[in-house]
Amino acid sequence: QVQLVESGGGLVQPGDSLRLSCAASEGPFWRYTVGWFRQAPGKPRREFIAGSSWSGGSPVYETSVKGRFTISRDSAGNMVYLQMTGLSAEDTAVYLCAARRGTYVETSGGEWDYWGRGTQVTVSS
Repeated sequence: QVQLVESGGGLVQPGDSLRLSCAASEGPFWRYTVGWFRQAPGKPRREFIAGSSWSGGSPVYETSVKGRFTISRDSAGNMVYLQMTGLSAEDTAVYLCAARRGTYVETSGGEWDYWGRGTQVTVSS
């Protein structure tokens, strides 16, 4: 059972940058495809943000964050990061880390096996 713990959220101003981290409880975590989702206030579903397959290839991003957000993982494979730039109020949400055993980056939350509890990101002036 993989446990995921996010950190790095907080209150920032529009235009600021923030880096979120996700720590996995067990290795070799590099065998998992990893992703980030967010749950915005008043929205019924978790929104896929970014994902990276353990098999390699280019990361996958949701259109609204492409060019602003970057997903990465450390060489040891037990940490996943989400670097966010150019933040706006529309990015305010709880951000959740997820992992799945499959190769593909699935954009549907139901296809992911493990979830963290999330970290709050609030963008406000």
